[in-house]
Amino acid sequence: MAAMWLARRAARRLPPLLSRQGGEPTRPWFLGSTAPPPVLGSPPLPAVERIFRRGFCSVRRFAGESSAAAAADADEEEPENGFAGGDQAIDFPGGKVSFMAEMNFLPESHGERIKCYRVLDDDGKTISGSRFQEVSKEVAVKMYSEMVTLHIMDNIFYEAQRQGRISFYLTSNGEEAINIASAAALSIDDIVLPQYREPGVLMWRGFTLQEFANQCFGNNMDYGKGRQMPIHYGSNRLNYFTVSSPIATQLPHAVGAAYSLKMDKKDACAITYFGDGGTSEGDFHAALNFAAVMEAPVIFFCRNNGWAISTPTTEQFRSDGVVIRGQAYGIRGIRVDGNDALAVYSAVHAAREMAIAEGRPILVEALTYRVGHHSTSDDSTKYRPVDEIEHWRTARDPISRYRKWVQGNDWWSDAEESELRSRVRKELLQAIQVAERMQKPPVAELFTDVYDQVPSNLREQEQLLRDTIMKHPADYPTDVPV
Repeated sequence: MAAMWLARRAARRLPPLLSRQGGEPTRPWFLGSTAPPPVLGSPPLPAVERIFRRGFCSVRRFAGESSAAAAADADEEEPENGFAGGDQAIDFPGGKVSFMAEMNFLPESHGERIKCYRVLDDDGKTISGSRFQEVSKEVAVKMYSEMVTLHIMDNIFYEAQRQGRISFYLTSNGEEAINIASAAALSIDDIVLPQYREPGVLMWRGFTLQEFANQCFGNNMDYGKGRQMPIHYGSNRLNYFTVSSPIATQLPHAVGAAYSLKMDKKDACAITYFGDGGTSEGDFHAALNFAAVMEAPVIFFCRNNGWAISTPTTEQFRSDGVVIRGQAYGIRGIRVDGNDALAVYSAVHAAREMAIAEGRPILVEALTYRVGHHSTSDDSTKYRPVDEIEHWRTARDPISRYRKWVQGNDWWSDAEESELRSRVRKELLQAIQVAERMQKPPVAELFTDVYDQVPSNLREQEQLLRDTIMKHPADYPTDVPV
């Protein structure tokens, strides 16, 4: 009744808007009316209809109300409080909301924490009754080989930084299953927007050890032309966006990329990776809401490793981790054991299918642990106990657990293990030697690839830099061509 009164009052205030080209008045459509809503592809709505559709919410009885009773209510005067008494509901965007007389605040959290999906136990055996996506011997062995390769690469590059051969590095130690298993569940057509701890995703797609070395050393063969810090990888041919230092900025970009895939009717999705610290950024919340409203096929993959550099999750938020936040934005989610390669693979495989087939975003929270320091600029023993790190390094190591499962299927042997580790180490050391000897990009490359015609202010800056280098040559590297 109150809704009909509001509708009549709005119509009286906007008489010029109620007709099309002098024709008969058009009955406005609003939430809760019996008239069908406009559909995509129909003629533009008159202004008053747009007003009602976007901003009008009707309040009406819903307990056995007949159309005759509703018509009679339309002739009554406006009720003093705007409601008609009895059981009521409001037809609000998103669905009908019932009223109640009791004041009832939602609890701050559920009594039980959301459970974590797991396939392998700590001994590498499948849990009885577990459901997971089957993997072939070929895929399983490749997943294990790449996890070992990633671990070796991280350790050698970390040592290279400590020797002063590269300026910066960070490892994925303890998170190898997240990298490789999630990548294995994707298609090469899926677009990846990483943070900075997902080199294994790029490795799985075909990025070579030499390409990794070229980027870390910033030589002439580096696709970023030496402009980025080490580990800021990127590859156009592998649909892997270049790593960006600012936290969480890649999340809204991923939604836009996913929506473009949907518009083009591509059989692909976007996936973006981020840490638990990134969920405290505004871009995280904006991206989730953006994705939910636009129904974009994007997978939000959170590496909840317990620490945002030196800040533990207990000091970041009071909610039950990250997965619970998806519900607030209308996003389906799952919590998964990030140190269980089969669980990660299965979860991402299912998430990808849902994202593409149903046109929806999915939030995956992987519980894991950062065994290494945050980066070469960090000493994690200053803020967390050494025995905690050691426990995760040994008892909960994802590589060891997955190897037990692969070997239990008779797909791997100690001899193959030895050969793999020896070969990868040799290839990587050779790649580092080649990358180190290669010439650096010239100074001029600092000022290209932004403008079609370099503006005068950038030309002045380039000349000033050259003059400064010539004046103080000892302060600049000798292997950078001027």
